[in-house]
Amino acid sequence: MGGVANSLEIVVAGEIVNLLAQKTLYWPRKKMLVVADIHFGKAASFRALGVPVPRGTTTQNLVALDALMALCEVEHIMFLGDFLHARAAHASATQAAMLAWRLSHPDLALTLVRGNHDRHAGDPAAALGIDMVDEPYSLAPFSFCHHPDLATPGYALAGHIHPTYLLATRFDALRLPCFVVGPHRMILPSFGAFTGGFSITPGIGDAVFVSSGDQVHFVR
Repeated sequence: MGGVANSLEIVVAGEIVNLLAQKTLYWPRKKMLVVADIHFGKAASFRALGVPVPRGTTTQNLVALDALMALCEVEHIMFLGDFLHARAAHASATQAAMLAWRLSHPDLALTLVRGNHDRHAGDPAAALGIDMVDEPYSLAPFSFCHHPDLATPGYALAGHIHPTYLLATRFDALRLPCFVVGPHRMILPSFGAFTGGFSITPGIGDAVFVSSGDQVHFVR
């Protein structure tokens, strides 16, 4: 157990990082929280298409970020793509909630590595004060990406896949979000409240750490 509650401390690329049960990574040396696939506005996008899905996921995501910042000393949040889900994420209610949250954290540095959904949705409003970059964005020893299959100069931290891992017994099975930690890259679970997941088959050399919601556990 690392120095952050509900986390597991590991070393990758010579750096200590914490895998948090809240499906994020914390880099203590840089006081950086790394968040993959938050997908703001996804529920609004579904409702715009006539699909009856719950409201309040934007607020849920923002409250979750606040809880993480109460848990860790965070000066910088790095979003690994798919910050906005689609153009419907620019809806006034979604934008107002995000702007109110941003105004409550004026000194917090925010960086977004553009993902595939961001390219369709367009960049977030300038008033949110987010530094926009393309992948891979390198800050040694890491290269921050959305897609995990890029050639990168550093150890890649990526998202996109929304990885989950199936834990099964003879009588039951449970699919949990997971971190996939390989020799040259790590895939983070999706953070968003309404994003779903994809069951992965680990590759050679991959370690898998699942989040139960309360703790992070090594499973293979």
